[in-house]
Parts: sequence; C-alpha cells; structure tokens
Amino acid sequence: MTRHVLLTGASGFVGSHVLRHLMANTDWTVTTFVTFRHKGVPKRIASALETNPEWWDRVDVVYCDLSAPIDSVTAARIGNVDYLMNVASESHVDRSIENPGPFLENNVRLMANVLNYARSARPEIVLQMSTDEVYGPAPDGYNHREWDPILPSNPYSASKAAQEAMCFAYWRTYGVPVVITNTMNIIGEQQDTEKFVPKTMRALLRGEAVTVHVSPEGRPGARYYLHARNLADAWLWLCRHHVPQTYGDHNQPSRFHIVGEREVNNIEMVELLAHYTGASEPQLDLVDFHSSRPGHDLRYGLDGQKLADEGWRPPLPLEDSLRDTVRWTIQHPEWLGLESTQAPL
Repeated sequence: MTRHVLLTGASGFVGSHVLRHLMANTDWTVTTFVTFRHKGVPKRIASALETNPEWWDRVDVVYCDLSAPIDSVTAARIGNVDYLMNVASESHVDRSIENPGPFLENNVRLMANVLNYARSARPEIVLQMSTDEVYGPAPDGYNHREWDPILPSNPYSASKAAQEAMCFAYWRTYGVPVVITNTMNIIGEQQDTEKFVPKTMRALLRGEAVTVHVSPEGRPGARYYLHARNLADAWLWLCRHHVPQTYGDHNQPSRFHIVGEREVNNIEMVELLAHYTGASEPQLDLVDFHSSRPGHDLRYGLDGQKLADEGWRPPLPLEDSLRDTVRWTIQHPEWLGLESTQAPL
C-alpha cells in the first residue's frame, strides 16, 4: 500500500539518508521540509534522488521553517500523513556550548511545532530521533537501557532531553503516537566535517595530527558507530511492524535504542580510517577531555536488545559501511573541503 511520509531535515546528513532509503525500499510518497538555515545542503537531497530521476515524482520539497508553527496553507499542501519522521534539530555539542541560547530555543520550538502539527494531522506514528547523549556518560561495562534516568551533560543533550519530555507530554495529554529512538554516533557519506569521522579523514588525508580526547589516565573515549542507512532501515521496520504504545495501556510511550554492532574506541577508529584512506601511520594528539572539553562525555553506551528482540537487524556491518563511506568520500573530496584526494590502498 502506498503511504505518505512527512520527513523533516532531509537536507541534513541523516535525513538525506532516510529519504534515499525510503525511495529505494518503498513506493511511498514523501513531503520534506527544508530551510537550509542550519546545516542543510540542497545537494544532499538532489544526490539522494539523482541515481533514479523517477523518484522526484514521489518527493515534494517544501520550504517550511519549523521554528514557527506550520500554517494552514502548508498543512493543506502536505495532505494526509501516515508517518511523521522528525530528524530536524541542531546537533553539535561544541556549537551548543559556545552559544547555548539560540541552540536550545531552536530545538525546543521546533519540537513544539512538530508535535502541535501531529495533534491535528493524526499520523499513525511519530518517529522522534533522539540520542544516546540524553543519558549522560555510560560507566565502563554498562550500556544504558530504555528509560534509564535522563542526565544530559551539555546544552545539546539537554535540548534533546527536552524534546523527549515534550514528546512524552504530548503522548500522554493528546494521544500523539510517539516512538522515541535513541541512536549512537552515526556515520556515512556527506557528513559535515564538524563530526569526528569526516574530520579525522580530512586530517589524515592532509597529513595532519588527529586530536583524540582521553581521560586523565590516557584512556580514549568510545562509541558504538552506526551507518545512517541502518537508522533509516530501523525506522522503516518500525513503521511496518510496530504499533505505538498508548497511554492507559502503558505508562510510557514506545522507545527503542538503535545501536551499532560493537564498541570502538576513538584511537581504534582513527586507525581504521587511516587503513581505509591509505594514510601513513596516523599522528595522534591526545588531549585530556576533562580540562579541554567541559560538558563532553568520554563514553556512551546503549543496549540494543529490545529492538533486536522485536526482530530488527542492522543490514550494513560497521567495517563494510565505514570502508564504503571512505571510498565514496575520497571520490567526492569536496565534502571534506578538499580539492582532491589520493585513492585508498
């Protein structure tokens, strides 16, 4: 059955991968909101559709600033919505620390306007993209489980925690069918160079030292990395297989962790990227994160067993997706701000 999706943030890194995945794996139509005021890039949408020009007939790109309410004319243009997928948000820790006010205001206003629209549009499911960072740092050997205490460490993670709280309130008060997904560090093609993987690739290809934050004892931070198309696949699976929990039958809305297959510390990630780029032995600049990056967490960990028990499996293995991301990026060096790169070994 053909369904209609409202997707926010498709000009961003993650949203463009969600758009491509929906086009490739369904016959659904998609309306996507854009402003290009933040980190959105028009080329991401175009490149998601250029391999199959017929996909354009299924996509309606609408200028809509989600910091303001969705007006009646825009709502009429969207029409009936079966699934609402909210990716749009400011999402960088350093920028949130440097200028927290506008960052917090944008993410809270955006969420309120999306939820108010959902109250009237009444989609079957509202997928909200959240982050591992709302839980704060994970102790060694422990991975946070769904509905662990929310203890954000910085303005970015606080803004995402606020979005979750608003989702909970609209779920309970208005019956909005919210499904919150918490995801770990996402990788993939066309990612902004403020993020660790593309920033590291650029440094390696330039022959520069790579900054790695460590504990005072020299222990590197660690993450579970996940390709953006795995997130998109999990969302598509939830749309097809999951009925959102309702208040009265449950005390909490649906929440799932979307998790990479294994933990990778930051030095190991640099070494993997050096191997795939064909770079020489990487130079590491080890920096004590406690003194240099207040508000940052050394380790995150999420337990993904709940979604696995439901039946979902990530289709793209970590090292395959990392190798393919490096290969694609070397062929498109403009995404690293480089004029050219050398082919990987």
